Amino acid sequence: MMNGQGMMGGFFGMGVSWLLIIGIIIVVVALLMKFSSGNQQHSANHQDSLATLKQRLAKGEITEEEYDRLKKKIVE
Repeated sequence: MMNGQGMMGGFFGMGVSWLLIIGIIIVVVALLMKFSSGNQQHSANHQDSLATLKQRLAKGEITEEEYDRLKKKIVE
């Protein structure tokens, strides 16, 4: 004796499943975007540090040996 209640339970169950799948996709995309922006910021910090280091070398504040040593530390 199916009077439609069995169909409704299946319909709502599928709706919850789809919401769960969409929620997981949104979380994964958000995490990927967070890690991607973090890497860009890290790269920008390296560029700024290297630019400062080059300026110090150009002004004569540090020697070429110090420049090379500090550059290796920044790149690591």
